[in-house]
Amino acid sequence: MSQAEQVLDVRTELPRTRHQLIFSTFDGLADGGAFVLVNDHDPKPLFHQLSAEQPGRFTWDYLEQGPEVWQVRIGRVAVS
Repeated sequence: MSQAEQVLDVRTELPRTRHQLIFSTFDGLADGGAFVLVNDHDPKPLFHQLSAEQPGRFTWDYLEQGPEVWQVRIGRVAVS
């Protein structure tokens, strides 16, 4: 993980506000930027939502896959 990457730990956030916070963080990324999402469950539904709303515009790399903590590096792909 790069020192410049933001870590967004949503484990203490209310479930209904998590996706809004994650999407606003993604929207604030510069092209080529990334953040690390920390969650208490596999965020696969978020992956599918990003795939539908941002096709080809993001990267998704698991750094840790449970059973108690999941970490995913989510990046914004630069468009040429």
